[in-house]
Amino acid sequence: MKVKDIIEIFRPINDIMGSLTVIIGILNTRTGVPINMLIINIILGILTYFFLAGSGMIINDIYDIEIDKINRPERPIPSGRISIKQAKLLFIVAYVIGVIIAFIHSMIFFLGLINIFIAAFFGFIGWIYAKWGKKSGFPGNIIVSISFSIGLLYGAVLNASIIPLYIYFFFLTSFFLLMAREIVKGCEDIDGDKEEGIKTLALTIGIRKALTFSIICQISAILFFILPLFTNIINPLLFLITMSFGLAVVIMALILTIKSNLKIEEFGKISLFLKIGAFLGLIAFIFASF
Repeated sequence: MKVKDIIEIFRPINDIMGSLTVIIGILNTRTGVPINMLIINIILGILTYFFLAGSGMIINDIYDIEIDKINRPERPIPSGRISIKQAKLLFIVAYVIGVIIAFIHSMIFFLGLINIFIAAFFGFIGWIYAKWGKKSGFPGNIIVSISFSIGLLYGAVLNASIIPLYIYFFFLTSFFLLMAREIVKGCEDIDGDKEEGIKTLALTIGIRKALTFSIICQISAILFFILPLFTNIINPLLFLITMSFGLAVVIMALILTIKSNLKIEEFGKISLFLKIGAFLGLIAFIFASF
C-alpha cells in the first residue's frame, strides 16, 4: 500500500470541496469572533470534515468492490493496490482521527459535545449509506443530502452556542436541492438501477410520481433559499445579488421538470441545472458572510 494509493482512495478533491460547507457555516457566524479563533476554527473544521468525508469514501469503495471490478477496475481496491483488510483499517483510522480532531477542537474552545456528536454522526451515516442506504433508494437520497449539507451546521456550532435561523435555511436549501437532484438522477438511471436492485422512487412509484417529489423538493429549496433575506444575515445585499443567479437556474430546472415528457435526455439537463444551482447557492452563502 503506497502513499499515492491512500491519497487516491481518500478522494481529497471531493473532501476539500465538501469542506466548503464548514467554511460557510463558520464565516456566517463570525460576528464578534476573534480572528485567531476564526482561523483555528477553519483549520480544525476543515481537517475534521476531510478525514470523516475520507472515511466515507473508503467505506463506500469497500462495499462497491464487486461493481468497481467491472466499472472502475483501476481503483485502489479492485486493482489490488489496497486490500480489503487495509481499506477497513484506513476507514477506522480516518474516522477516529476525524472524531479526535473534533474532540480536541471542543476542548480548546469549550464547545461541549455538540460538535463531537455532529462529527461522529457524519462519519456514521457514511457507513450506513455504503452498507445499506445506497440500494435503499429514497432513504439513501436522504442520507446523501444530509451528508453534504451537515457541514453548514457543523461550521456554525464552532462559533455560535445558538445556531442562527438563516443557517438552518442554508441547510434546508442545500438539503432539498440535493434531494431533488438525487430523485431526478434516479429517473435518469432507472435501467441501471433496476439491474443493480436499487429501489429508487422512479422504480418503486414510477417516474411521473418521482418527478412530483422532485418538484416539491425544488419548490422547498427555492423557498428556503429566499427566506434568509428576512433574517439577520451579515450581508443581505450581497446575498440578494449573488443568490439571484442560483435562484434563476433552479427555477429553470423546476420549469423543465414540470414540463418534462419523461425523456432520459431531459433528466440529464434537469440534473445539471440543479447541480449548477446548488454550486451557485454555496457561492451566495459565502458572499452573505462578507
